[in-house]
Amino acid sequence: MAIDVVWFKRDLRIRDHAPLLAAAASGRPILCLMLLEPLRIKQPDVDAIHLQWELDVAERLDRDLRRRGGALHVLYADAVEALSSLHDKHVVHTVHAHEETGVQWSYDRDKAVVSWCAENGVAFVEHPNNGVIRRLQDRDGWKDARDARIAAPLLEAPFGLQGIPCDEPWPTLADAGLEARVLQDRPEPGEVAALALANSFLEERGEPYRWAMSGPVSAALHASRLAPHLSVGSLSIRRVDAMAKARLDTLRRQRAAGGSVDGWIRSISAFRSRLAWHDHFIQKLEMQTDLDLVAQNPLLDERLERRLDQERFVAWCEGRTGWPYFDACMRHLRATGWTSFRMRAMMMAAAAYTLDLPWRETGLHLARSFLDYEPGIHWSQIGMQTGTTGINSVRAYSVLKQGLDHDLEGHFIRTWVPELAKVPAPFIHEPWTMSETMQAEAGCTVGVDYPIPIVDEAEARQAGVAKVHAVRVQPDVKAVSAAVYTLHGSRAKARARASHRSAGSSAQPPRPAKESGPVQQTLF
Repeated sequence: MAIDVVWFKRDLRIRDHAPLLAAAASGRPILCLMLLEPLRIKQPDVDAIHLQWELDVAERLDRDLRRRGGALHVLYADAVEALSSLHDKHVVHTVHAHEETGVQWSYDRDKAVVSWCAENGVAFVEHPNNGVIRRLQDRDGWKDARDARIAAPLLEAPFGLQGIPCDEPWPTLADAGLEARVLQDRPEPGEVAALALANSFLEERGEPYRWAMSGPVSAALHASRLAPHLSVGSLSIRRVDAMAKARLDTLRRQRAAGGSVDGWIRSISAFRSRLAWHDHFIQKLEMQTDLDLVAQNPLLDERLERRLDQERFVAWCEGRTGWPYFDACMRHLRATGWTSFRMRAMMMAAAAYTLDLPWRETGLHLARSFLDYEPGIHWSQIGMQTGTTGINSVRAYSVLKQGLDHDLEGHFIRTWVPELAKVPAPFIHEPWTMSETMQAEAGCTVGVDYPIPIVDEAEARQAGVAKVHAVRVQPDVKAVSAAVYTLHGSRAKARARASHRSAGSSAQPPRPAKESGPVQQTLF
């Protein structure tokens, strides 16, 4: 008897899983499949921490499937190779999968699967996933389509699956010659853990979210911390949004009855807006699959002439720039696989504006560092934070200001840069200003125990900003920026202006194309 294959990619859950439900309704046996793909492992943005996280989430998925009569098969093979083997063994009737938005190699892989299925008489059904809309030519209708999809009823997990058993051991990273670095404070994997985390945020931890999400210490507790789960699909955006909306409705009823809601309503409303921005940024990659290879405004990028200075690049990667707060954030990221949204933006701003480093090499380093690496958000944000889109506001974050804002007394610095553990608070952000005697007393000689700043941060940053502004205003660069906005720009401001005019306001002259919005790789 022919079988259906449910191909799990970055959708490792049983709830809100249209492919699984469709296969269950077919009446045919189901083989649930996940791949550890050699082609993907070779990609420069992939790290072993991503693969190990997916395997750990998959283990929980397998438990959930077995409770419902299914089982997860994990193969070390590229997609066409795996499907050919399964077709020879079982005869595949239909392959069900979610639409996936990834960089070029995954797009090419999916096209190869479509061709293989057509050649072998196998149906390939791709189901929409979350708020990314296929085959759009521009952004004019995106928001309405996205909002309608997110508001659609949630899908519950099917029972009574006719699953094909799996008794063979799964491949491991060792089979691929890989070993993942051990991460501190790594989240609990799986759908059940993700739901519990979402509940704890919405009911207990999230009240200070609006102000607390910027700093790495406050965000560790008061941000949702759902990004690793969203990146592998152990929780759907639709379900998170529905949970947040339900909580908002409860809070508004509570407020209407005279109860206190503190900052909850504003924080959860801000969180829901970031769920929308999540899809907005991934939509960019859906419409331009080479964002990891080509700048959104390639002419602007070319004229910035940023070059890979190896000394600066290594110091930036390793957290040895001589800027204490930056170094603490980078070392914290490498140790945990996570840091707050503002620190991610600061890292890229420092690379691009202050150190004049190219966006792709620095972007790849961060992609491999983030446990929650989501290609659509990541490469869209890399463009924003390095000034290479031409449509976003220039945001060149001052490392000193960020440090003073989020770690005034230097506790975070001392934790992650132990060379500075005994430096007094008044000097912790600029230890080179200590006298030689004070450096000796603190056990930290700058230039020996801790680096001298690699450049003057304020001076170099200002020069970097000036260079970007000088290039952006060139007429041919502006023309490319206008085309970037047509393809990728948020329509929120344009819609608001149109609504304002229709309400009776006088017409205003058009404004230059510019997109603003959240400035984070992970929005949560």
